[in-house]
Amino acid sequence: MAQAEYVQESLAGLDPAVGGVDPALPLYAATFVVVDLETTGGAPDGGGITEIGAVKVRGGEQLGVLATLVNPGQPIPPFITVLTGITQAMLLPAPPIEQVLPSFLEFIDDAVLVAHNAPYDVGFLKAACARHGYRWPNPRVLDTAALARRVLTRDEVPNRKLGTLAAYFRTHTQPTHRALDDAKATVDVLHGLIGRLGGHRVDTVGDAIEFARAVTPTQRRKRHLADGLPKVPGVYIFRAADDRPLYVGTSVDIATRVRSYFTAGEKRARISEMLAAAERVEAVECAHSLEAEVRELRLIAAHAPPYNRRSKYPERMVWLKLTDGPYPRLSIVRDLSPTDTAYLGPFTSRRAAELAAAGFHDAVPLRQCTHRLSLRTVTPACALAELGRCPAPCEHKITPQEYDDSAVAPFRAATTDDPQPVVDALLARIEVLSADQRYEDAAVVRSRLAAVLRATVRMQRLAALTGIVELAAARPAARGGWELALVRHGRLAGAGVSPPGVHPRPTLTAIRATAETVSGGHGPVPAATAEESERILSWLERPETRLVEVSSGWSSPAGGAGRFRDLLAKAESGSSPQLSTERS
Repeated sequence: MAQAEYVQESLAGLDPAVGGVDPALPLYAATFVVVDLETTGGAPDGGGITEIGAVKVRGGEQLGVLATLVNPGQPIPPFITVLTGITQAMLLPAPPIEQVLPSFLEFIDDAVLVAHNAPYDVGFLKAACARHGYRWPNPRVLDTAALARRVLTRDEVPNRKLGTLAAYFRTHTQPTHRALDDAKATVDVLHGLIGRLGGHRVDTVGDAIEFARAVTPTQRRKRHLADGLPKVPGVYIFRAADDRPLYVGTSVDIATRVRSYFTAGEKRARISEMLAAAERVEAVECAHSLEAEVRELRLIAAHAPPYNRRSKYPERMVWLKLTDGPYPRLSIVRDLSPTDTAYLGPFTSRRAAELAAAGFHDAVPLRQCTHRLSLRTVTPACALAELGRCPAPCEHKITPQEYDDSAVAPFRAATTDDPQPVVDALLARIEVLSADQRYEDAAVVRSRLAAVLRATVRMQRLAALTGIVELAAARPAARGGWELALVRHGRLAGAGVSPPGVHPRPTLTAIRATAETVSGGHGPVPAATAEESERILSWLERPETRLVEVSSGWSSPAGGAGRFRDLLAKAESGSSPQLSTERS
């Protein structure tokens, strides 16, 4: 059998994916399996285990013992024999590890795994499972060596070796470098350490695991903020002493997510600073994950919490539009007016809008000067006209109709319908620059092509949804029933969950009766932020989501920007040699 690659990882903490014991289980009610291994030394590679000793205990009472020698299938180094007393002759009749693992895995089922210097023992066991095709149950793991470092001071014990701790706690069995003896000694050490945890307000399995890890004093001091929170989807808000929102987040399980902020897994410096200032956590329960995500966006936009980095200041979005008057040009604006008919966006930054504008200027002969031109008066031409990069409408060298056909019409078509002419022009320019080995210039044009496609794909996708007056959709709920969403003009107007085994229609009727009234408006995001509408789109486009009712057709242009998504992905990844063949 091929040997599986093994990489030692950190021990299991409070990750929801970790199997076995509920972290909220009190220590006195938890079942512990204390294990010790003897090995041939070296790194965990799926073999090398010579002896396994394990003791199962709960509430101070021994429930079972598992002990066996293991044939490692390789010679034992002499120094290991001297250290443990285990000889090659003792191991020859012993079963190999692949025969021992099934019994051992059954023995540790639904228990907290305990070991002294646990990464070593767990590393060998996980590697053996990986090599021989057994699924590692990923139990919660408690390391008595790490726990001793947190509980005992240097004045009490000079080091955290098992022998030193066994002498300190006066264990009934002394460590002898044999697996079962060392496991029994570790049981007494574990009980002694648990007796010291009460003074640290550590009462549960999860508390003990996190206490043994590198949790900061601030996390330990503020962990009570997670008490009493609901285990439901929703939004959580960390608030300061003056009730200011410091941080807003969302989760399908508020209680579990907030608890994770007080574990060793949370290492972000800004979050540590936020926890120091936080005085309470407020929970806003939601019907399902989509409502939670939307509420999070709205709260962040409304309060701009200092420790949230994303989704703040949606009002800073900008648009790229054609100006009014003769010979229109592109202009970057904060807001659209009802009279604006040719525009693109919204863009998250002015730089993104400028990059898209540069793409259009490369593709079509839109003027770039900022003068207000007149159909009667001639204005001196700029350097771009002299270089042949502008048709010089300022000098009336092109008629308004010719300008509209060659420059304005392609922009209008790209934003609402077909960007093919713009795409073709940019691809042709990339091809010419690449042929001349001007690769850096070609890369600049490629980034402009990506900006144009990104913006046109996004706006047409948004406009298709926000043009619908009302849309009702349903998605199967994890615990039965249906998650329901009522969307009006791209804004979430109502949400709910129908009970399992009950037809969802009454629930949808109740949602509609209490839903937010949403009026349409101008532009592709008339009633919500672009990010909110995109979150709704992502939810609607999942395979399991079902459309229930739609007030009008939901469609996008057959020849629209959406068909260039593959080209956009290549442009964003920098696959410039492939771009010239993508004219579709």
